[in-house]
Formats: sequence, structure tokens, C-alpha cells
Amino acid sequence: MKTQWESLLQNLGVWEGSFTIFSPQGELLEDIPSRLCLETLDDNKAARLTLQRQGKNDVVLNFSPQGIGGIMFFENGAFSQGPVQFSPYAQFGAEFCLIYENCRLRLVQLYDYSSARLKEITLIREHLTGTQPPQRPTLKVDDLLGEWQGEAVTIYPDLRPSFRFPTTLKLHLDNTGRLVQSLSFAGETITSSATVKGSIIHFDQNPQNQVQVLLLPDGSSATSPVKAQLGQSLFLESGWLIQPQLRQRIVRSYNGKGEFSSLTLITETKVG
Repeated sequence: MKTQWESLLQNLGVWEGSFTIFSPQGELLEDIPSRLCLETLDDNKAARLTLQRQGKNDVVLNFSPQGIGGIMFFENGAFSQGPVQFSPYAQFGAEFCLIYENCRLRLVQLYDYSSARLKEITLIREHLTGTQPPQRPTLKVDDLLGEWQGEAVTIYPDLRPSFRFPTTLKLHLDNTGRLVQSLSFAGETITSSATVKGSIIHFDQNPQNQVQVLLLPDGSSATSPVKAQLGQSLFLESGWLIQPQLRQRIVRSYNGKGEFSSLTLITETKVG
């Protein structure tokens, strides 16, 4: 089993791409070319990240095995970072990174400080320099319909042992056009339904805890509570349809006290 440091090193290289910023309604606000270099120093005893974005100041961060800066990694290099505690009096959001072959898909969800409502989503598509990234279309609801079987691994901020379990996700449209979702894992099945309007899937059954899924370019998606609030558990998710039959999702969960409780990576295959 890889250590967190060894997992971080799965992201080594020079990554070329762009930061594409969307409103919560999916409106394109800005697209900024980028170049990120993650390199090791002192015989792998340290690492340095240098991010260059057109029209922005460079960002330089240093890492060591003793200090990864609150980021949690999976063994394949996927990761997430964000606050360990949700508070209505502080900035809230999270970054996610999924990695597959020569490509990474990162996504940042940011909430408005005053209203605790989703403010903007930044989609970061990157590929290793010298390679050609596949061209994936914008995600559509029809791409998700069917049955997906997968394996999930959950890791915890308190460093308890990771937990692996199978998952089944079924999605279909009912005769009224609502999307019906059935998720089964660990002996439990959760069924919910949503309206579909353009690029937004809106799970609106619980008025106090509404969730939206924004369908984005490159087969990606962002799942977010419409409003983050204390007293209710919540989760943020980034999804990536890598191939028509292969999808990855990474889920960051908070409990009812607003505490960051777990991070889950799901790799699923379409079987029907």
C-alpha cells in the first residue's frame, strides 16, 4: 500500500491545460491557459509545484513527506483538498483531482462567503507535456443512463484503515422525464429523483437539502449542495466519464456538525 507521499508522486510531471470558470448555471465566465510543473528535489525528499497561468502571478508550493498541506491522496494519485470544518463564517469549497493515463481532471467548487450558496466552478483539464489528450465531448444525461457497477475506496482524515466496497448505480428517465437514481452500497440502497434542465440535474425532493449536478466539458460533472448549511450532512463530488463505459467519481463528505468525515473514490463500469 502506497504512503500519502508515494501517492502524491503519481502526479509528477509538467501538465499543460487550462482553468475554465463556470457560473453555477453553467455559463462560461473565463478560460485561462495554464502550465503546472510538479518535480522532486533532494532525491525525492521534497517536491515543488510551480503553477503558471496566463495573466496571473506564478504560484510556487513546496511539499515534504512530513507536510503535504492537508491534501488527501489515493494510491493512483487522485486527491482532494478543502477545509476540515464547514463554517458559515468562513470560505467553503474543495478541490478534486482525478487522474487517468496522461490526463488529469481537476475541479474546484467555491461557495459565496455571505450566502453559503455555490458561487463558481473551475474546471482544470490537463495533460502531460508532449502527449495528445483525447477529445471528450460535454457530458450529457444520456451518457449516464443505465447500470454502473464499481468499486469504491474510502479514506478518512483520522487515518483509520481505508474501506473498500462494491457499488451499483442505476439511472433512468421515468415517463414524466424525471431522472431516477438508485445507488446501492454496503447493503443499503438509496433512491432519489431529479429534474433535468439543459446542463443541470436538480435533485429537489428535499427542499432543505437540494443538490445539483452540473454537466461540463470533457465528460466531467460537478455535484454540489445548492446551499451549504450546518445541521445537515453534505457532500461535494467531481465526476469524469473517461470512456463511454468507464467513469470515475470522487466524493468529499461532511457530517451534520460540519466536520470533514471521509473521501471516497469510485471507479465504475457501465454494464447495461
